[in-house]
Amino acid sequence: MIQYIASDLDGTLLPDGGQNINPEIFDLILRLKEQGIRFIAASGRQYQSMRLLFEPVKDEISYITENGSLCIHQGQVISRGLIERELGLNIIEAGQEYGNCHILLSCESRHYTNSKDARFLHHMRDVIHNDIAVVEDLRQIKEPFLKLAICDFSGTDKLFPFLKERFAQRIRVVTAGSVWVDFLAPDADKGKTLAVLLKHLNIPPENGIAFGDQYNDVDMLRFAGAGYAMKTAAPGVAEYADFVTESVIDVIKEVLRTQ
Repeated sequence: MIQYIASDLDGTLLPDGGQNINPEIFDLILRLKEQGIRFIAASGRQYQSMRLLFEPVKDEISYITENGSLCIHQGQVISRGLIERELGLNIIEAGQEYGNCHILLSCESRHYTNSKDARFLHHMRDVIHNDIAVVEDLRQIKEPFLKLAICDFSGTDKLFPFLKERFAQRIRVVTAGSVWVDFLAPDADKGKTLAVLLKHLNIPPENGIAFGDQYNDVDMLRFAGAGYAMKTAAPGVAEYADFVTESVIDVIKEVLRTQ
């Protein structure tokens, strides 16, 4: 029996780099709800950005945001994961040393960056629709750190090994899309946060499906009753899934047909 469907967004429900969700999903989410199946959007994105993306059904779904660092159900924070401040500052310093990249600090109130790059700011504000503030020095931010992410528009081939070598012993370092490297707060990856949410909803983990395409989705794919990796997933991700698919929507339609 299927009681939940959890899906990553970028590269999974959304084409990689795409920002317009297929409107067909909104009707499917309402049909899932009628069948007693909860839809859970799970992303590295900001909560505000995700609600805009799911505007027609924004109050009908649950949210795992910031790669699991913040989980919100019916407007209530279910779980919150934090990166220790000194470690966060070390990550920021490493990003500045690497150069030619853009650092994004996620806090519960909003996002912060010290980048003044027009392309990056346009992408964050006008494409992804994040609430983001530009500051001179990220070390001045006193709010707790939910997540840190670093963007290199040329790709992660050099950025990822640079950061992983420095921080893999202290924090999980994962790719999140083709240009992002994310740092996962302890006990706050998508899988662990999905576990907390399902416990809150009194849903057994085996009674659901998860979709993903990147290494930040692996824990969720392994935890769910059935994990679906996208055909376009990063190399190796499919090894942690039970199935491979080209379309989240097609699988959801099949679930609705067989319930």
